[in-house]
Amino acid sequence: MNNEIIVAISGASGVQYGIRLLETLKGTKGIKTHLVMSDSAKQLIEIETNYSVNDVEKLADHVYRDDDFTAPVASGSHRSKGMVVAPCSMKTLASIAVGMSDTLISRAADVCLKEKRPLVLMVRETPLNMIHIENMGRASRAGAIILPASPAFYPKPTSIDDLIDFMAGRALDLLGVEHNLYKRWRE
Repeated sequence: MNNEIIVAISGASGVQYGIRLLETLKGTKGIKTHLVMSDSAKQLIEIETNYSVNDVEKLADHVYRDDDFTAPVASGSHRSKGMVVAPCSMKTLASIAVGMSDTLISRAADVCLKEKRPLVLMVRETPLNMIHIENMGRASRAGAIILPASPAFYPKPTSIDDLIDFMAGRALDLLGVEHNLYKRWRE
């Protein structure tokens, strides 16, 4: 199996989740990352974090614009281990759920679905309306894994970083990537 992972950061609060995934994967031997960020995500990186967009891009092995449909990840013939969208905005979820493929993020997600590769959508919205819930159901029935950005408290987090690590770790678990980001249940 190819050890390339697509990390997408869309325009929802919680860009820290995608950043933490990239940081962790950068230090994981044998894993190569492909990064796609929406324009809104780039704005939120500047608003919510102490990172610059350039800092985040340096964490990835390959970086593509969200409108670059010539990127390898837009094709089913480019093999990957899977994809995570962290965070996944409701706009991105809707595009994926209906197969719109109007951005590179939604196209790469569509490729994962059609090629039966793991697609983890770390949805980030609260409260949810019926449209959000139906889109999650539609994406799930198509093969996506819905991972709400809802960190657990059994590891007894003491910082926001602990909460971010838990969610990043859960996403990596779903992609089959070994890590030590959080204390597992009853460890």
